Amino acid sequence: MQVQDESKPYDSINVTPMLDLAYVLLVVFILMTTASVQGLNISMPKPSNKPSTEKIELKVVQVMPGGQLMLNGVPMTAQQLENELLQAKQRTPKMSVAIKGDARSQYAEVVTVIDLCNKLEVPMGLVTSRIGT
Repeated sequence: MQVQDESKPYDSINVTPMLDLAYVLLVVFILMTTASVQGLNISMPKPSNKPSTEKIELKVVQVMPGGQLMLNGVPMTAQQLENELLQAKQRTPKMSVAIKGDARSQYAEVVTVIDLCNKLEVPMGLVTSRIGT
């Protein structure tokens, strides 16, 4: 093993770490520029400044743990529910249904209400709540 003399200067510079850093920065810049170019163009609808004056009827269907159905707090059978929703749709064609399933109820009962709304061609939504509220 040779010991280098302290008085003799280095005659070469190791540029490998500097090149490694340059390549890493080049890769980062390439990835960032291609990520910012890609994407979807979405045209969002503009809100109107006038308030809506049309009234839309909302029916709340609750599915209780035992499979009982309630329409706006009134207990009823599936056939009665279908008749009520059909009458409400005839009165107000733009009516909609909010389906609120209890956490302890069977999911199949909720699916039957969803199928009923699809059969009647009534718009619907599922009501959810946060745990602990």
